[in-house]
Amino acid sequence: MPTHFLFPTLVYQSPLQRTDLQVFRRKLLRDCERLRYDDKAGIKWSAKNYPGGYSSYGSLSKLHQTLPNFMELERKLRRHVNAYVQELEFDLTNRNLRMTDCWINVMPQHVAHSLHLHSLSTISGTYYLRTPKGCAGLTLEDPRLDRFMAAPPRRADCSAGMRSWCTVPAVAGNVVLFESWLRHEVPPNREASERISISFNYSWF
Repeated sequence: MPTHFLFPTLVYQSPLQRTDLQVFRRKLLRDCERLRYDDKAGIKWSAKNYPGGYSSYGSLSKLHQTLPNFMELERKLRRHVNAYVQELEFDLTNRNLRMTDCWINVMPQHVAHSLHLHSLSTISGTYYLRTPKGCAGLTLEDPRLDRFMAAPPRRADCSAGMRSWCTVPAVAGNVVLFESWLRHEVPPNREASERISISFNYSWF
């Protein structure tokens, strides 16, 4: 082919595990539901920074170091992160890629998470615990968007890799991984039920 595929943006999506999926999810859900009411500092932080919802990002952001079920989640994520690293062709010889942050996100109806990236991290991701049917997915922005000059719109039927915005569906039990420089957002949750997930960062420095 005369056309070369250069500078790809790779996003990873897979079920966390093939067996006993519901059992482990229920354990993590119980932890999340307990923390959202017990974490007074997180409730206060969320009122200011995550209106209408709850996130432990500003209070308990290293859950993988303190709670057994989150420690187990880190162990289960390792094979997915390793597979993603292989696809990205990172050279991590004598480098230690490790989880640096892990926190809870609870999004009731109408709660959104505005466009952002995860600075000073290498790989970021989310594990979905509860995803009501029809709830918002993870919307990813083409990192070249601010450099397009005089570009006409894409065809309505263009492939996902050619779109300016792509949405990865939020599926309970699934893991999504992306490079931390990739800007992303979660549109408002339009469903009456809560959307609950655990997000995390990895870094090699």
